[in-house]
Amino acid sequence: MKHLRYRAQVRRDRHLMLFTKSRKTAALPWSMVCRLSTLAFVTGTASCVALPPPLMQSCATGGHAISVSADGLRASTTFDVLTFNIEGLGWPARGKRAGSLVKINAALKNMMRQGTAPDVIMVQEMFSKAAVNAVQGLGYPNMVSGPSRTQSKNLPVNDKMPGPYRWKKGELGLHLVGSGLSILSRYPIIETHSEPFGKRRCAGLDCLSNKGMLYARMAIPGVPGTINLFNTHLNSQRSSRVPPRRHARAHRLQVEELGDFISAVGDPNIPTILGGDFNMKSSALRFERFRNVTEPFEIVQEYCIDNPLPCDVRISWDGDEPWMDTQDLQLFESGSAVDVIPVRVEALFDGSERSPRLSDHDGFRVTYKVSWQVNK
Repeated sequence: MKHLRYRAQVRRDRHLMLFTKSRKTAALPWSMVCRLSTLAFVTGTASCVALPPPLMQSCATGGHAISVSADGLRASTTFDVLTFNIEGLGWPARGKRAGSLVKINAALKNMMRQGTAPDVIMVQEMFSKAAVNAVQGLGYPNMVSGPSRTQSKNLPVNDKMPGPYRWKKGELGLHLVGSGLSILSRYPIIETHSEPFGKRRCAGLDCLSNKGMLYARMAIPGVPGTINLFNTHLNSQRSSRVPPRRHARAHRLQVEELGDFISAVGDPNIPTILGGDFNMKSSALRFERFRNVTEPFEIVQEYCIDNPLPCDVRISWDGDEPWMDTQDLQLFESGSAVDVIPVRVEALFDGSERSPRLSDHDGFRVTYKVSWQVNK
């Protein structure tokens, strides 16, 4: 298992030449031809679900005050990040989701009007038209999405899933939808990249979406430098409809891809937030492999348990390892000049009185404090 190693001199946005190899295709049984014809029709319909247009503006809407310590040596401010799987699957995977997605849009708009909206939202499962509409028009001046349905890999492919491929379980070598990933920010996004895992680096029904990773570099006015944001959605477990050994292998390959992507576009000198739906709930094997690759990052829940005084926990956690009880996590790492720590964690859309449940995932919201030395 590779450890995450930042490469300081790595060239960003590397592009590889794509080579096409002609292959003989065996004759398919009539039942498979019919199935593929149906999927081709669905693919044509799915392709109409375009990603939201990117918004990258230099202005910021709102923000938090910058305070200076009593001795005048350090300055600090806060920003918060919501990671939220909005369950934006279309029919036939999910039915009657449009109403809840409209309510998600309305709730976030209302929070924006009241000044209580998250500074950053990391979205997963933005697959259907209703899901795309749910994250648009919220008042965020910056929004990036990807990978798209047809986007190809740029990073080298080191390994892939072995055959035989489960055609009936979605391992067709084509995608019906994109990654479903988006990042919204009230602060300027000045750079973005995305990278799919690849057609043969997934398992089961997960292969029908072009899952991958999304990166955004955000600038907070008054804070030195920038903040790196990474959003991802890894291969599911039972929902993939393939045996555990197979979906676990796909998850491992994707975790390695995540480490390579962070190394390629990230920077260890810049504070970094990693969030998303990691699909590791109750899986010690998946978690161990994940931590082998993301070792430099700290898990928010683990930090808050070890540091209860600076971290205001507004979620009821059961057991000593709450990070094993959820699919949705956030991790963080300080930069060389700017430190970042979580100071508050809470749930949104969790079924509480003022936050109705509108997805099969709760939203996980973390407030971070960033601090730096004042230059005199």
